[in-house]
Amino acid sequence: MTTGILLHTGTGLLAHTDALRSVYADAFGAPPWNEDEERATEFADRLPANADRPGFTAATAARDGDVIGFATAWVTPTPFPTDRCYPQAAAGLGAAHTADWLCGALEVDELAVRGAARGTGLAGDLLEAVTADAPDGRAWLLTSVRNARALAFYRRRGWTQVTHPSPTGKGVVVFLGPRHPARSLAPLPL
Repeated sequence: MTTGILLHTGTGLLAHTDALRSVYADAFGAPPWNEDEERATEFADRLPANADRPGFTAATAARDGDVIGFATAWVTPTPFPTDRCYPQAAAGLGAAHTADWLCGALEVDELAVRGAARGTGLAGDLLEAVTADAPDGRAWLLTSVRNARALAFYRRRGWTQVTHPSPTGKGVVVFLGPRHPARSLAPLPL
């Protein structure tokens, strides 16, 4: 079996929408995410608009012609967005750090690997492929504090957590990539 990673920019990724939706459903259908088919469809429906974002890049992993994983990213605009989970990220960092560290940086939006391909290093390869050309090494992402496995994965890959979860232990945390110049400015310990 051969596995290969292919980079995509712009709307070329849309030819794989059905496969990406299937991988999304597989990756996020189980705990702690518990996302249903409707959420997978919402992801697929957002894909054309995401592919039009400035700096959009994606990586797909295929084994013997079947997509088994993907990552998507784009450059975060200025001003910082206020939809989805962005307000939580901004509240955790504060306005100045949000503008300095995240705006204009490459934001990893999704990283998904089929359950059968987990533990193979594929997620790390996809993450590296999609962030390799981040502007000045500035890559970031946010993830849920509910997924201890994801938090540990990003830490192992050299990503630095720069926000604390809410006092109730819910919500999202922001990570800066291993080449992000602001990594050393993160308040410790986290």
